[in-house]
Amino acid sequence: MSESGRLSRRNFVGGSLAGAALSGAAGKALSAPPGDAGSRQGSPAAEKTAMPYGTIGGVSFSRLMLGGNLVGGFMHARDLKYVNRLFRAYVSEEKILDTFKLAEEHGVDTVLETGAAQVRQYNERYGGRMQIIPSIHPSLTNSDQDVKDEIRQKIDAGCAALYVWGVAGDQLVRAGAIDRIAKAVELVKAEGLPAGVGGHSLEVPIACERAGVPCDFYVKTLHDDDYPSATPKELRKEYIWLEGGDGWYDNMWCINPEETIEFMKTVAKPWIAFKILSAGAIHPRQGFAHAFDSGADFVGVGMFDFQVEENCELVPRLVERAKTRPRPWCG
Repeated sequence: MSESGRLSRRNFVGGSLAGAALSGAAGKALSAPPGDAGSRQGSPAAEKTAMPYGTIGGVSFSRLMLGGNLVGGFMHARDLKYVNRLFRAYVSEEKILDTFKLAEEHGVDTVLETGAAQVRQYNERYGGRMQIIPSIHPSLTNSDQDVKDEIRQKIDAGCAALYVWGVAGDQLVRAGAIDRIAKAVELVKAEGLPAGVGGHSLEVPIACERAGVPCDFYVKTLHDDDYPSATPKELRKEYIWLEGGDGWYDNMWCINPEETIEFMKTVAKPWIAFKILSAGAIHPRQGFAHAFDSGADFVGVGMFDFQVEENCELVPRLVERAKTRPRPWCG
């Protein structure tokens, strides 16, 4: 497969993502309860909900973020062949905007990865304050100018921060090209935006920390591995999601959760955890609790409109419960 094909969102392991930034203060543990951090003054959403917020690069973000699959229209569905078609039949353009509105009414103010055009449309139509953290795609073959051009396009479309897409992070670390990640981070920061690095593999943040990549936050998968369609431990291998393999379905994105939790305790930068529900294999009550208790500062979760209210009601209680967890709160 070509590099461009491998990085294509639609071609990534036969399906797309579903469920689905910082100043000098970034990485410091919070002394106040995490629910008090970075709440948005005067926000209609903030007045209607107990949703906790955190600060990344001086910007306030809800600790629960909408996964971009809602906009992309694709889902990880294991071996269920009809699900992507069903998803696209249900999630119309109007449904996307309605879901944004419902989410903001419950305190969610951020979309992770995909949907800048829809976020802008929603904000213009409803006077909303929804923001987006999209990804960029450095590779072994594109140039610094290519990355600069993509960064400029994302800025022009509207963004609050940028991060290196998880597949790109995996591939570059796997190839030993950590310098490409570092350069992309530096180019984002040169534009005055918080810069993050994404990855499904634990090797990504390990390599970035070892090399001193000056990123401001990480976007790293985390979920438990106690569910029926999880790849058996004896069949797991690093980067299995890039190639497939025996026992692997497209709902296992963190093959070593215990090691991930332990390593992230050593990282003093905000962590946005994603894939925390393993494409619906894990109930939000379990997945949210596991993520926040284990050290995630924010979670990106793909949500249908009928899931928004219940999910938003879970987050304040679980964040409060986790305020004295082993990993200090960052952001």
